[in-house]
Amino acid sequence: MTNPHGVHIARLLPWAGSDGKPCFLLTDGDGYLTRIADNVESVQLDMAGELLDHIDDLLTGPGATSDQLRYGLARMSESLRDVKRIADSRGARLSGPVADGN
Repeated sequence: MTNPHGVHIARLLPWAGSDGKPCFLLTDGDGYLTRIADNVESVQLDMAGELLDHIDDLLTGPGATSDQLRYGLARMSESLRDVKRIADSRGARLSGPVADGN
């Protein structure tokens, strides 16, 4: 995605900084870091789907232990946090670019 000259998007990246705060990339929608972020989002979404399948199997199968369920719930929480960050990032980009004063 290429925007007209001088128009940039502040993209929420699919990872947090070392202090746990959100990371943003000021971008025209194209470039090396944008492609890395796209790839990370794709991996996170694929992993979320695989985790859902695993949890479905665990819940429908016989004899899931409380430790298995607790572990699965912890991974689901992490995955949901990643998916929410992706949704927030994509939603912000849909609302339109911000004009850069340069």
